[in-house]
Amino acid sequence: MGIGMGLNLLLLLAMVATNILSLYHLSSTRSPTPSSTTPADVPDHLLHQLHTIRATISHLTRLRSSSSSSPAAASAPPQELLLYSRIAPIASSCSDHPDLLHRYMNYTPFAACPRDDAGAVAEALILRGCHPLPRRRCFSPTAPKVPASLPSDPFHAALPDAAVLWPISAACRSFSCLPPALGFDLKTEATRFLSARSVLDLPLTQLLNLARSAGAAPIRLGLDVGGGTGTLAVQLRRMANATVLTTTLDLGAPYSEAAALRGVVPLHAPLQQRFPVQDGVLDLVRTGHAVNRWIPGPALEFLLYDADRVLRPGGLLWMDHFFCRAGDLDAVYVPMIGHLGYRRIKWTVANKTDAGRLRNGEVYLTALLQKPLPAASTAVKASTS
Repeated sequence: MGIGMGLNLLLLLAMVATNILSLYHLSSTRSPTPSSTTPADVPDHLLHQLHTIRATISHLTRLRSSSSSSPAAASAPPQELLLYSRIAPIASSCSDHPDLLHRYMNYTPFAACPRDDAGAVAEALILRGCHPLPRRRCFSPTAPKVPASLPSDPFHAALPDAAVLWPISAACRSFSCLPPALGFDLKTEATRFLSARSVLDLPLTQLLNLARSAGAAPIRLGLDVGGGTGTLAVQLRRMANATVLTTTLDLGAPYSEAAALRGVVPLHAPLQQRFPVQDGVLDLVRTGHAVNRWIPGPALEFLLYDADRVLRPGGLLWMDHFFCRAGDLDAVYVPMIGHLGYRRIKWTVANKTDAGRLRNGEVYLTALLQKPLPAASTAVKASTS
């Protein structure tokens, strides 16, 4: 009885919201004169809100019909989801995927979080823009054995399998069976960022020298976007005593756990999330292979401008092996990057080849860009030089 009334109330509220937005849309797109026949463009935010509300109505209608036909098998919204929605906002992208959201939030409060497919569902929600995740009142499972201390050598000490809570259904449940190219071969990782194998590479010694010659302050704090197992953070800590945060997702492999085992702080965050960093405090932001042409244009713009937000004046943006179609580089991405107004310190473009060394119409871009210094600071430097 209570569940049915709750669903009816939610359905009523959703329909009222739809009607209000529809009336607003009609009033905002009404022709200014009787002779005008061309309607105004519908604002994107209204279209998105209408889409979200209609999806919610459709889902609530299915729930209502299922509850009336089979009360015992009704899939009502989990109570934890209803509670969370009253005290904290839920991203609209979460509401666009109610089935995944209900699976993720279907747990018993004050007990152990489910282990079955929770990790896969969480990653699926995050990739769809549902972040932060709303699960808050259960105990996350932990690995059976956590090392007592960090390794003295983050490149030659084997990563302990017992320190990872491997998925129950995973075919590979050991670091030894993960592909080395994904960053889990620590002996190979020990040479990364130290030498140049092509014109696209930027060794850290060259990075530090370019930063000094450009008048940038020493690299002390940084962010590695899509940094995998945290190799850049480890290398900069050893070479420059820098602290670098690494954003990563566990897509098919325990990247976050591997980074943590090497003494690196992993941020479990998607590319479309606003960086959880204060404005103007970082010396370096690097984007790795995860940032490429497959990211929608607006999402990539948001990422670039968020990098600008967290960088201090004179800070460095390092786009490392960004790839796209050759024709799109000048038509789309050069203007997009150019809007930042950054100084080019390094800008190298080369053909991208597949595993068979064949060209496929794509190119790589490696760029080191510097955020402008304040005008007053620039004038002082010019007068003293």
